[in-house]
Amino acid sequence: MGLDMKELVITSGKTIRQKVYEYLRESILGGEIKPGERIVEADIAGRIGTSRTPVREALHSLEREGLLESIPRIGYVVTTISEAEVSELSGIRLALEGLALRWAMERNFESLVDGLEENVQRSEDLLGAGDVKSFVEMDAQFHEIIAKAAGSRQLSEMTQSIRRYMLRYRIQSIYAAENVRRAIEGHRALLHAVTSQDAEKAQQALRAHIEQSRKDILFFGFQSSRQNKDNGTQSRPLGFN
Repeated sequence: MGLDMKELVITSGKTIRQKVYEYLRESILGGEIKPGERIVEADIAGRIGTSRTPVREALHSLEREGLLESIPRIGYVVTTISEAEVSELSGIRLALEGLALRWAMERNFESLVDGLEENVQRSEDLLGAGDVKSFVEMDAQFHEIIAKAAGSRQLSEMTQSIRRYMLRYRIQSIYAAENVRRAIEGHRALLHAVTSQDAEKAQQALRAHIEQSRKDILFFGFQSSRQNKDNGTQSRPLGFN
């Protein structure tokens, strides 16, 4: 599997199961462990010097989340990318972030604008300097600014969770310079709509931004439309019909 288990340090305060779970989850969501890759229970237990029981419990938790699947005589394998799931997650993300944006504009307008302006400017500076990889963090911060300005801890946690889950799919597209440029343009358009205090326009800009992200994920995750044609299906645009 190629995991560097030396990075996993078991410390007090959390159970071994929790630490193994968090380590593997972050590795999967961050793209370090790729779709289709096998995870061997005994190998992980041996590398960190623990029994197989907490490792097995962690793997069960990841299976329940849909990040792993158990295959007879093979073991646990990281689930592959699904077009339907990408579209579903994008729709969920839009619903959550749309609510966060509305509350943020109503409750903390000035701090929202200030935070977004600073983020967009910094993102553009980094892109201009050729630093594409830094956009992963800048993108997360942009959307977190909106979530925090909404003034709801529960909503902030939910929006953060769905974005981190989607990073697993985005990792193949987010490092491409043209995609970063489009994403920053989407951020700039959203900022402009927010600054104009046009709530409807802001929601439209958010929808367009998330829809573009969905398209980029599918383009890089599926190099041709042949799979759709073979299956007789098409990827679904954002919507709740």
